[in-house]
Amino acid sequence: MEKEPITVKGLENLKSELEDLKNVQRPKIVEAIAEARSHGDLKENAEYHAAKEQQGLIEGRVLAINDLIARANVIDVTKIENEGKVIFGSTINVFDLETNKQISYRLVGQDEADIKKNLIFYKSPIGKALIGKNKGDMVVVNTPSGERNFEIKDVQYI
Repeated sequence: MEKEPITVKGLENLKSELEDLKNVQRPKIVEAIAEARSHGDLKENAEYHAAKEQQGLIEGRVLAINDLIARANVIDVTKIENEGKVIFGSTINVFDLETNKQISYRLVGQDEADIKKNLIFYKSPIGKALIGKNKGDMVVVNTPSGERNFEIKDVQYI
C-alpha cells in the first residue's frame, strides 16, 4: 500500500466530506429508498432504482475516502525551512513568458487538485516540471497544447 502525499487542508477537506456523506447523505438516501419502496412494485419503480444507484455512488466514495485517509502522508510545509526550493505543498509564483502574466500555483495531491483554484497535481506536467526547481530558475513545461516557458519568481511554504 503506497502512501499518498496530502496537505493538511486536503486531509481536513476529506474528513469533512466523509462526515457529510456518513451523517447527511447516507440518511437521506436511506429515507428515499424507504419512500420508493412504499410505492409498490420495485421492478418498474424508477425512483427506487435511482435511489439505489445513488446509494452505491455514496458508498463507493466513502470507501475511496477511507482508503485515501488510511494511506495519507500528511505534509505540513509550514514546518519546513524554506530554502526557495519547489516541493510538494509549496506555493509557486511563476511568470509565463508567452503571456507575460504572473500565475500562482500550489502543488497538491490528486484528490485536492483543482486547476480553477490553481491547485495542481504534483505529478501533472506542470507539477513535474516545477518540483525540485529553485527560485529564479527557468522552467520548460511540455503540455498537451505545446511547450510553455516559466520563470520561478517566488516559492512560499504557506
